[in-house]
Amino acid sequence: MDRSVKRNGWDAAFLPTLICLLVFGAACSQGTRRRGVPEGAQAVLDQSLEDIDAGRYEKLYLEAADEWRNESTLDESKATFQRLRDKLGKVRTRNLQTAREEQTSTAPIKGHSVVIAYQTVFERGEGMETVTLLEHGGQWYLGRYFVSSSALR
Repeated sequence: MDRSVKRNGWDAAFLPTLICLLVFGAACSQGTRRRGVPEGAQAVLDQSLEDIDAGRYEKLYLEAADEWRNESTLDESKATFQRLRDKLGKVRTRNLQTAREEQTSTAPIKGHSVVIAYQTVFERGEGMETVTLLEHGGQWYLGRYFVSSSALR
């Protein structure tokens, strides 16, 4: 009888402690990584994809985050987008795979960002598009755009 009382007492104390730890752990992780696209970032995402699809590469470059322009010149960016278009063709469909909001203090993407991945069907192949948006001073900017496709080989 003593054994069952001790066990029930231990279970009664353990379960609330476990629940508190799980809730606390989940709450802590919410500050650093969340799913979805923040409201302000969605408009920039939509406009950036529209500009890419329409071939407005100079506009895209000029409105991008400083990080983009520090890594690439306007001519390099335009040439990269044009190569993608030449090899893959126009986008037919995009299906959202993931959207992850992050707050980090280290490279490669320091600060507040959101990374969005699409499974994309182009005219001449399929691939994954990854778009990274960066937030600076309450404004969102295109930080990175990457396409992975076997049709690029």
